[in-house]
Amino acid sequence: METKFMGRYIVTDPEICHGKPTFRGTRILVADVLEQVADGLAWETIIEEWRGSISYEAIAEAVRLSREAFLESAEKYSLEPLAA
Repeated sequence: METKFMGRYIVTDPEICHGKPTFRGTRILVADVLEQVADGLAWETIIEEWRGSISYEAIAEAVRLSREAFLESAEKYSLEPLAA
Protein backbone atom coordinates (compact mmCIF):
# COMPACT_ATOMS: atom_id res chain seq x y z
CA MET A 1 0.00 0.00 0.00
CA GLU A 2 1.02 3.57 -0.42
CA THR A 3 0.57 6.91 1.28
CA LYS A 4 -2.86 8.42 0.79
CA PHE A 5 -3.32 12.15 1.03
CA MET A 6 -6.47 13.19 2.87
CA GLY A 7 -5.63 16.83 2.35
CA ARG A 8 -2.61 19.05 2.08
CA TYR A 9 -1.40 18.28 5.62
CA ILE A 10 -2.97 14.95 6.57
CA VAL A 11 -1.94 11.54 5.27
CA THR A 12 -2.39 7.85 5.96
CA ASP A 13 0.44 5.40 5.42
CA PRO A 14 0.30 1.77 6.51
CA GLU A 15 3.99 2.02 7.46
CA ILE A 16 3.39 4.92 9.86
CA CYS A 17 1.29 4.63 13.05
CA HIS A 18 -0.54 1.56 11.71
CA GLY A 19 -2.12 3.59 8.93
CA LYS A 20 -3.92 6.02 11.21
CA PRO A 21 -4.15 9.62 9.96
CA THR A 22 -1.07 11.67 10.80
CA PHE A 23 0.22 15.07 9.86
CA ARG A 24 2.42 14.83 6.78
CA GLY A 25 6.09 14.30 7.60
CA THR A 26 5.40 13.45 11.26
CA ARG A 27 4.16 10.66 13.46
CA ILE A 28 1.71 13.01 15.15
CA LEU A 29 -1.74 11.45 15.15
CA VAL A 30 -4.52 13.72 13.95
CA ALA A 31 -6.77 12.23 16.65
CA ASP A 32 -4.35 13.41 19.37
CA VAL A 33 -4.41 16.97 18.09
CA LEU A 34 -8.21 16.92 17.71
CA GLU A 35 -8.43 15.78 21.33
CA GLN A 36 -6.33 18.78 22.36
CA VAL A 37 -8.65 21.06 20.36
CA ALA A 38 -11.69 19.45 22.04
CA ASP A 39 -10.07 19.98 25.45
CA GLY A 40 -9.96 23.71 24.68
CA LEU A 41 -6.23 24.18 24.22
CA ALA A 42 -5.34 27.25 22.21
CA TRP A 43 -4.04 26.32 18.78
CA GLU A 44 -0.84 28.26 19.46
CA THR A 45 -0.30 26.10 22.57
CA ILE A 46 -0.88 22.93 20.56
CA ILE A 47 1.66 24.06 17.98
CA GLU A 48 4.18 24.82 20.74
CA GLU A 49 3.59 21.45 22.43
CA TRP A 50 4.39 19.68 19.17
CA ARG A 51 7.49 21.91 18.80
CA GLY A 52 6.26 23.54 15.61
CA SER A 53 5.93 20.21 13.76
CA ILE A 54 2.37 21.14 12.80
CA SER A 55 0.95 24.47 11.72
CA TYR A 56 -2.19 26.46 12.28
CA GLU A 57 -3.27 25.50 8.76
CA ALA A 58 -2.74 21.79 9.50
CA ILE A 59 -4.92 21.99 12.60
CA ALA A 60 -7.60 23.85 10.63
CA GLU A 61 -7.55 21.12 7.99
CA ALA A 62 -7.99 18.46 10.69
CA VAL A 63 -10.96 20.33 12.14
CA ARG A 64 -12.54 20.75 8.68
CA LEU A 65 -12.09 17.07 7.84
CA SER A 66 -13.51 16.00 11.20
CA ARG A 67 -16.52 18.26 10.61
CA GLU A 68 -17.12 16.64 7.23
CA ALA A 69 -16.80 13.15 8.73
CA PHE A 70 -19.22 14.09 11.51
CA LEU A 71 -21.80 15.44 9.08
CA GLU A 72 -21.52 12.31 6.92
CA SER A 73 -22.04 9.94 9.84
CA ALA A 74 -24.16 11.95 12.30
CA GLU A 75 -27.26 9.85 11.69
CA LYS A 76 -25.49 6.74 13.00
CA TYR A 77 -25.01 8.48 16.33
CA SER A 78 -28.38 10.18 16.63
CA LEU A 79 -30.25 9.37 19.80
CA GLU A 80 -33.96 9.13 20.30
CA PRO A 81 -35.54 12.44 21.34
CA LEU A 82 -35.83 12.96 25.08
CA ALA A 83 -39.30 12.88 26.55
CA ALA A 84 -40.56 16.28 27.64
